[in-house]
Amino acid sequence: MLIDDFGRKVTYLRLSVTDRCDLRCIYCMSENMTFVPRSQLLTLEELVRVGRAFIGLGVKKIRITGGEPLTRRNILSLFQALGEEPGLEELTLTTNGTLLPRFARQLRAAGVRRVNISLDTLDEERFRRFTRTGELARTLAGIDAALEAGFERVKINAVVLDGHNQDEVVRLVAFALERGMDISFIEEMPLGLMESRDREAHYCSSDRILEELQRHYTLVPTTENTGGPARYHRIAGSGTRVGFISPHSHNFCDSCNRVRLTAEGRLLLCLGQEHSMDLRRVLRANPADDEPLRRAIVAAMRQKPRGHEFDLSAPTVLLRHMNATGG
Repeated sequence: MLIDDFGRKVTYLRLSVTDRCDLRCIYCMSENMTFVPRSQLLTLEELVRVGRAFIGLGVKKIRITGGEPLTRRNILSLFQALGEEPGLEELTLTTNGTLLPRFARQLRAAGVRRVNISLDTLDEERFRRFTRTGELARTLAGIDAALEAGFERVKINAVVLDGHNQDEVVRLVAFALERGMDISFIEEMPLGLMESRDREAHYCSSDRILEELQRHYTLVPTTENTGGPARYHRIAGSGTRVGFISPHSHNFCDSCNRVRLTAEGRLLLCLGQEHSMDLRRVLRANPADDEPLRRAIVAAMRQKPRGHEFDLSAPTVLLRHMNATGG
């Protein structure tokens, strides 16, 4: 079992498989990003080794992320390999949805139980502006494909910014409710340099969103949890849950149970700090022996900080964008 120096059990791994995206998102709209050479990314076989090592050390849930994970060639082999691991209780995916019409049924057959789909707007013009070239219809088709594939839960993730899409929160909830999906609203985290806008000026708190939604729906607080930082409310008379991920207004660091692995093999101990360990070096120095990998993972837990220090009014100190971090 993985336990950090503050007594928190780490049971959740977010595994980023690529830094490439086929769509931009609200996190990096209008910003230029640098992608690493493919040779620097972990191979699928290395990703399986890491996943199995974490499972052997007590991790129960693995979420596959990117960039856009479904753009990775032969990605189904990773889902199939991890889905067969007896110690893994839940295999999930975060995606922008555009490739789900092709992959949804195969992912469900491989053992994926839940899918999170990023959708920040239902307005076609805004969607094109946020993503630069994206077509809203492709993501909506992906949502339909996920629902038809029969995943246990399909959830929308929306990052809300004042002056960009805060006026759509009721519409987004209505969209999710109509389809029997969950939805989570996320406060923007200060990742990557942002020259095109002022993050502090566009910050929209979870409390503000909740207040707006309560004018239209009866929201009942619930203790339900999916293993992550979201606080959930259930819409009365329905199965739809509205979640709030609030790194600024409702800090969740005291109960953090997760770590992230970037596509380059850098184990991030906190989304909002630079504490990390290079697992790619360990993997490639020991291609036939996973014991050094397990030791490195255990040792890394001593570096896991108490929490992040996000401050929207301060200069950005985390230069990596979300695509390089793992969504």
